[in-house]
Amino acid sequence: MKKIFSFYTGVPLILRIAVGLVIGLCLGLLLPEASFVSILGEIFVGALKAIAPILVFVLVIGSLAKAGQGIGKRFGTVIFFYIISTFLAACVAVLISYAFPVTIKLAGAANNTAPGGLGEVFRTLLSNMVQNPVTALMSGNYVGILTWSIVLGLALRKVANDKTKDVLVDISNAVSSVVGWVIQLAPFGILGLVFSSVSEYGVEIFTDYGKLLAVLVGCMLLVAFVVDPLIVGIALRRNPYPLVLRCFRESGVTAFFTRSSAANIPVNMSLCEKLGLDKEYYSVAIPLGATINMDGAAITITVMALSAAFSQGIEVNLLLAILLSFVATLGACGASGVAGGSLLLIPMACSLLGVGQDVAMQMVAVGFIVGVVQDSLETAINSSGDVIFCATAEFRDRMKRGEEVKF
Repeated sequence: MKKIFSFYTGVPLILRIAVGLVIGLCLGLLLPEASFVSILGEIFVGALKAIAPILVFVLVIGSLAKAGQGIGKRFGTVIFFYIISTFLAACVAVLISYAFPVTIKLAGAANNTAPGGLGEVFRTLLSNMVQNPVTALMSGNYVGILTWSIVLGLALRKVANDKTKDVLVDISNAVSSVVGWVIQLAPFGILGLVFSSVSEYGVEIFTDYGKLLAVLVGCMLLVAFVVDPLIVGIALRRNPYPLVLRCFRESGVTAFFTRSSAANIPVNMSLCEKLGLDKEYYSVAIPLGATINMDGAAITITVMALSAAFSQGIEVNLLLAILLSFVATLGACGASGVAGGSLLLIPMACSLLGVGQDVAMQMVAVGFIVGVVQDSLETAINSSGDVIFCATAEFRDRMKRGEEVKF
């Protein structure tokens, strides 16, 4: 069994998912009556539903409890760039999703309505925020989970000692490992979910997936080559593209294939050295960026959540769209480092829009299907952005002191 498992995990996850997708497609077309195959998808979605609330809870607590250790005011600028770029990425995703709405055929999807009035929105939001944290975890109330995890994280940051904070981070890492194990089941889950979709709706379901992927890719490219350069240009008052293109070429391309911001940290460190940045500064700023600079993740969370809402006939008003951008930004900053980690935060955003847990988790599964391209490009944008804004913050500081800057 160990040899079989080692062989299975030794095959790239992308390839395994592709194989599962093809097998599910073939079974759906040739043996649509074999309904037992759909159980694989149900088990996978069920496992995601079970672990996702815990993941969000411990990730946010752990990250807040340890945040800011050893980081002084000199890092305030780069943190601002990281956060504002992630928020603007979420806003771009909202605008593009409104301009090109995508709907997906989902089992159990029904026409619903999101809260309409301002009072109703805040009443529901505040009610969910103060729900018992245990109840919130059990019911998948991500607004409540997020609220209590922030409160506990800030409290522990203030009163806990370093050993306690290390334990919290270890727990967070342990839950992330469990998520990694669940994701190893993704090929079987995708097989069952694709079978269910194809046997019920036919192969035209993949047209919807293609549209969704096009929106995701379009948003990410727009942020990478328009929004982020605009931030750099405003900060430095210089042409940003030499820096942006160099970072994307030397960092983004590698990250595209590794699909891990953490694994790309050494590459980013090397690039910072080539750019002549202060090692004491970038040795902290780059790992920090790998945690909180998540433009691609914010785009994925926002687009997938809005697609789920549109698929259920929910009309999302401007207020909810703004709240969604904030939630996506905060959620993206706590995204797990495992492959597809941002997908597991989709239910948190969906809960804000009135989308049920079952439908939200089906969107997570759809995310794994399009993840062959989505996750790679998301990582490329996130990782190259770490260097872009790390360099921008230092270059801006140098220019204020009257030093000459070249990139």
